[in-house]
Amino acid sequence: MPGVDGGTKRALAAGLLIAFGAAGVPTAAAAPPFAGDVAIGGGRSLYMECRGSGRPTVMLEAGLRSRGDYWSTRAWSSQTMTVLGSVSRFTRVCEYDRPGTTMGTENLSRSTPVPMPRTARDAVADLHALIRAAPIRGPIVLVGHSTGGLIVRLYASHYPRRIAGMVEVDALAEGIQRAMTREDFARYYELNAGTLPGLETYTDLEIIDFHASFRQMRRAKRRAPLREIPLVVISRGKPFGLPPELGAGFIADTERAWRRGQRMLAALLPDARHWTARRSGHYVMFDQPRMVIRAIRRVVDEARRAER
Repeated sequence: MPGVDGGTKRALAAGLLIAFGAAGVPTAAAAPPFAGDVAIGGGRSLYMECRGSGRPTVMLEAGLRSRGDYWSTRAWSSQTMTVLGSVSRFTRVCEYDRPGTTMGTENLSRSTPVPMPRTARDAVADLHALIRAAPIRGPIVLVGHSTGGLIVRLYASHYPRRIAGMVEVDALAEGIQRAMTREDFARYYELNAGTLPGLETYTDLEIIDFHASFRQMRRAKRRAPLREIPLVVISRGKPFGLPPELGAGFIADTERAWRRGQRMLAALLPDARHWTARRSGHYVMFDQPRMVIRAIRRVVDEARRAER
């Protein structure tokens, strides 16, 4: 996204651009909550938390530099509900830390550090290893915020039979690159690779190579278009609120490109639903968590009907 996908409110204010039970629900024996490291091979582990029971399992993918608990924190939200807590009332749901992510300036990723930069394909490989090692059985509903939205789409392209549905929450789309001028996208990329206030010494901070990641997504789309699954695209209703010192032209170009990307996501499937969170900025799960929860519930219910 343009806008910091992790870090603190202070970073956000600085404008850093880093971009209830139901009848007939399939059930299994109650699954205990889980919180801990999952070994994924190569001497590495990913930190994951899961709650709730039932299928499909919902996997939450946070945005750039955002720890998994962006889905379960109330620290930066005026709402009393969280996505993880509410979804756990009707199915199994998990969040995890990608390497190099943060929750504020003191709570760093609990997963094994890796060299940066990385690509979306690297994140997909980690997610797949996590799903296999956890293990997470049965169909999966993927929910991705911002850069996490690009990762879950690429995962769905590589492992289509594992995916029962998807929710994109103001998600990054590869179309923004071609919707921006070359100069503005170069600036976008540079700002996304920058440090965050208070994290200058965090040498493992996540950096995503967007040039390579967008190429990966375009190749995947040509090779295997997204199969027909329930899809809800949620777009923010408010502007990013980028600081004026970035320049009116750059801000307008970024906003225009992001809106185009949202339309592209909504056009991925003929039956996709496109919702606008009119009271939300980029962090819809903080501003309007009920809408995100409702979208997940809708996709989960459709996936359950398809299983019957």
